Amino acid sequence: MALRASLPEGALDALEAFLQDHVGDAGASGVVLGLSGGVDSALVAGLAARALGPKKVAAFFLRIERAPKGDLEDARAVAAKFKVPFAARDLTVPYFALVGSTRSETRAQRGNMKARLRMAALYAEANRRKSLVLGTGNKSELLTGYFTKWGDGGCDLLPIGDLYKTQVRELAAKLGVPKRIIDKAPSAGLWPGQTDEGELGVSYEDLDRVLLGLELKMDDGAIAKRAKVPLAKVRSVRARVEATAHKRRMPVVCKLGLRTVGVDWREA
Repeated sequence: MALRASLPEGALDALEAFLQDHVGDAGASGVVLGLSGGVDSALVAGLAARALGPKKVAAFFLRIERAPKGDLEDARAVAAKFKVPFAARDLTVPYFALVGSTRSETRAQRGNMKARLRMAALYAEANRRKSLVLGTGNKSELLTGYFTKWGDGGCDLLPIGDLYKTQVRELAAKLGVPKRIIDKAPSAGLWPGQTDEGELGVSYEDLDRVLLGLELKMDDGAIAKRAKVPLAKVRSVRARVEATAHKRRMPVVCKLGLRTVGVDWREA
């Protein structure tokens, strides 16, 4: 039987309860999120509107330099679809100020700077509104480390963090996200022509089958056979998951006391 990450039964109800419970426990007035025009943020916006009510969701399109063509229009369409308040912010001026002051020269450095500046802008909005920041990362991105630490990885809640990209697309379709957004090439919009699959070197369909095999603790040969992916690609994905483990951990604390945060201090 071929590997396939099917959508878990009851996923929609579980995600709604997750948002309601955590926003309520935090005593927050609502949530804010970045709406990029892509399927991940579109799904999160729709889930939040459904779980909390549209008025408790604030969505922001955070432009830095030129946004990829059509992204702003797609973000507006998603906001209109789910009836959530929406605004566009231009962060180009502070971005170039930070690039100059930190002497960020490489494309990767500048891309990370963009992601972290967007995170700071979302937290500024959240602080002003007494809201929580929703992340929009999915399981495929988390496992491969395809996110910026304290950038798009910086958030209070990560609703779709246990859904692979292919599952995200399936649930987005169920929720009524416009098909053109579901079908568009995923991109973080960090530089012209940048795409997720181009950087990862593998399609999300193949990647998710390999990652599911890793989740099931299968060996590389079995994954390659059942996922119908070359063995070299399986090994490459496994190596990437292992190499990016540090991005999925909280900062490591040196244990000195009786109970230590991040080691053996248990929260209620």
